[in-house]
Amino acid sequence: MFSGRTGERLDTIYWIEGDYIPEAIQEINVFMRDWRTGEAVQIDLRTIDIMSAAKNLLDVDEPYMMLSGYRSPQTNAMLRNGTAGVARNSLHMRGQAADLRLQSRSTAQMAQAALACRAGGVGRYSRSNFVHMDCGPVRSWRG
Repeated sequence: MFSGRTGERLDTIYWIEGDYIPEAIQEINVFMRDWRTGEAVQIDLRTIDIMSAAKNLLDVDEPYMMLSGYRSPQTNAMLRNGTAGVARNSLHMRGQAADLRLQSRSTAQMAQAALACRAGGVGRYSRSNFVHMDCGPVRSWRG
């Protein structure tokens, strides 16, 4: 499902017949940790579901490249100081957002799939080649 900045890869089934698998969810929580601080939180299951549903719509075998999952307040503040468009109260700090990339799909294709889920926020960052997906209110934007 995911590959990460540090070369980590996570291929796990996290849900079977209506039930989440606790061990798999814990693996996802660790994988989506703030890679700058090592801090991990409980990732909102709705975010995982949105990422999974969008990926299924895209019909790809490759894993998402996870650019950012959970962000500690310190990491978010650091990114706000150096990058335009980082929200002060980012859903990343609540474990409710992820910034993702696929080599075989454009940001337009990824954003379209995520929007088709009608389940949260979708930000398309074409110049940086990633799509933000979250489980907040349904909305979309371009960064």
